[in-house]
Amino acid sequence: MGYDRAITMFSPDGRLLQVEYAKKTVKQGSTAIGMICTDGVLLVTDKRIVDPLVVSESVQKIFQIDEHIAATAAGILSDARVLIERSQLKAQQYRVTFDSPIDTLSIVKDICDLKQICTQSGGLRPFGVSLLIAGIDIDGEHVYETGPTGIFFEYKATVIGEGELEGEEILHKEYKESLTIEDGMKLAVKTLQTVLKENFSIERVDCVYIKKQKKEFTRVSKQKLNQIYGELKDGKKK
Repeated sequence: MGYDRAITMFSPDGRLLQVEYAKKTVKQGSTAIGMICTDGVLLVTDKRIVDPLVVSESVQKIFQIDEHIAATAAGILSDARVLIERSQLKAQQYRVTFDSPIDTLSIVKDICDLKQICTQSGGLRPFGVSLLIAGIDIDGEHVYETGPTGIFFEYKATVIGEGELEGEEILHKEYKESLTIEDGMKLAVKTLQTVLKENFSIERVDCVYIKKQKKEFTRVSKQKLNQIYGELKDGKKK
């Protein structure tokens, strides 16, 4: 009946079909994992490099919003870029105005406010992307997941993108609040390996952490990721 032609039109059973299509777009996106560890926060994602001619180091799926806040996405990455650039600007404006780092929740709410406006304004379409935002501020460590509707939840550990359900099952079984960042990286790589199966390659993994003490955005080197993957393979042989 054309209930999916306009974002402002509800179907008879109370659904916004354009929003549901946006959620399906997110589920087709590359897998991303976020978790809180004892010594900081961690984001790990699949860069989904399908062309062997692409330089893997040039593809980055985790972005710096501020020194103490990182974000990654699943879905339409051009949509994510617009939201992340908006967040970067807001974080810098906050520093200039108040001479202190912005809190993670303010960034999340600003992103979700814009996402929500796009679910009730004619002529717009919803953002076809979910973001994981991880940060450390005066209130502690946080990992938030924002959906296409503008809703957000805080998690100890979560997965978005393809294989979301399978990844969440692994986290439910194996995630513990006592994990260090090093342990978290191993669990995240193991989760990606399980979700992606024969498509998995350590070259496709992007990883960033922020530690409690320094509160500094740190990208994990290729050598470190190879070391972690090697340890996982050695563990399986034993």
